[in-house]
Amino acid sequence: MARKNQKNLYIFALVLFLSGVGYLMYAGFTENSIYFLNVSEALAAPQEKLTAVRLFGTVAERDLAALDGSLGVRFRLEDKDNKAQTIVVRYRGAVPDTFKPGAEVIVEGAMETGGAFNAKTLMTKCPSKYQKENRG
Repeated sequence: MARKNQKNLYIFALVLFLSGVGYLMYAGFTENSIYFLNVSEALAAPQEKLTAVRLFGTVAERDLAALDGSLGVRFRLEDKDNKAQTIVVRYRGAVPDTFKPGAEVIVEGAMETGGAFNAKTLMTKCPSKYQKENRG
């Protein structure tokens, strides 16, 4: 009888352990499932799909302004291939030194109901990392 109870206890512990691992995997996948889109793809997507998204594009020359009274910036993110397609982005936080018009950036956040993008994260592509060094 004791052997059977011990076996049942091991089976119960295994099921409990596998359930915990399964939940952690599910939570990890759903939390990290973020769409990665360029500007034209984001403009074509339904707004309800843009609640957690990363956008890639170029900082437009026009409408670049610091936020009033706090760290951050408001700018237009333009599609790399079609400069006519843009999204207004608002970002609150420290702006990278390499952020400027023409810089390639990735923003992470959500689309607001008014059509602007509220970014939680702003990253710039560092051009020096991708250019060949002059070796002579």
